[in-house]
Amino acid sequence: MPPLSGRIKRTIGTTIAIAGLLSVGFLAGNLHSATSAQSPDPDVVGIISEVYNLMQSQGINPVDPNVALEGALTGMLDTLDDPFSGYMTPEDFAMANEEFEGEIQGIGVVIRTLEDTGEVQVVSVLDGSPAKSAGVHNGDIFHAINGELASEMSQDELANRVRGPEGTDVNITFSRDGELIDMVITRARITIPNIESQVVGDNIGYVRLNQFSARAREELDAALAELDINSRNGLIFDLRDNPGGLLSSAVSVGSAFVEEGPIVTEWFGENDQTVFESDGTYAGITVPIVVLVNEGSASASELISAAMQDTGAATIIGERTFGKGTVQTWHELSNGGGLRLTVARWISPSGRWIHERGVVPDTLVMWNPTGVEGERDPQLDYAIGVIEGQTPGVSAQ
Repeated sequence: MPPLSGRIKRTIGTTIAIAGLLSVGFLAGNLHSATSAQSPDPDVVGIISEVYNLMQSQGINPVDPNVALEGALTGMLDTLDDPFSGYMTPEDFAMANEEFEGEIQGIGVVIRTLEDTGEVQVVSVLDGSPAKSAGVHNGDIFHAINGELASEMSQDELANRVRGPEGTDVNITFSRDGELIDMVITRARITIPNIESQVVGDNIGYVRLNQFSARAREELDAALAELDINSRNGLIFDLRDNPGGLLSSAVSVGSAFVEEGPIVTEWFGENDQTVFESDGTYAGITVPIVVLVNEGSASASELISAAMQDTGAATIIGERTFGKGTVQTWHELSNGGGLRLTVARWISPSGRWIHERGVVPDTLVMWNPTGVEGERDPQLDYAIGVIEGQTPGVSAQ
């Protein structure tokens, strides 16, 4: 496998946020940041400087240098018309990095922005979180935060308003089935559980991965060992609502399931591609594998699903995934903020680019969870049935 850059954080993901809002989907190559970049065209720098100096010297309104800087950076990046590139304020950048560390202060929901309406929606609610205790449901739409309309905020702005020190309250109005619901939620410090495992059905191992963090492969290996997975009748690998994470982590996790050959290709242009192959750490799983996905499975989750589907390593069950097929680099800037910049496409082993298309499961099983305690999970039930031979799908290998 080619070496990953040592200076840039490379992410595959979307922008859902744990506010504790967790954002749908990062994909990064490693955990290092970059503080330098090529100097832009001197004319561009000169014109920006000229405008700023005129604002200061002749404008009648006071100029806050930090506000002016952030406005200029945001405006420049907006011209790319790319929802996955953008400027992050120092607060945003710190918040995003905190997510990678697996701990947040907030209410504990995963969110995303709906493309057709621009509304910010709850994708999932973390177990044991303040949001769960308050009765927040999957699918709820943010209407207002502390009296301010959510429609007037970007997703990052909304996440920043929802987050806050543990023990403090935030007033949120949600829209649910056309009804407005007011809640006062006390923020907490939340440790994001990255992996969950148990035995389900007739001796079937179940592993859920919540994010492709730096320790995801280590945690996966531990879960498989604890389950003694090859003594089971099958494995269900749950990537539903997993927003993505680090590129290096995705390749490492993929290598557990794909014995040899490519996991993913980074495509920078026709004559500029980098292939990441299985790294030789195949887990030797001999039982049938089913991967669960839904529309909240983004970026690195889609990369793994596509690789396992292309190589025949697993059967994919659930709903069409989010559809993010690009790679971003993260650069830390000298003001403490960050630059998130799309630099490449990622391509599956069979040559698919799933951007705005998603990964289509081998078997579509739709489910719109309501958050009601004890509600049946038809996607998990179907996966169990596939491994037990009660529904069409995979057979033992």
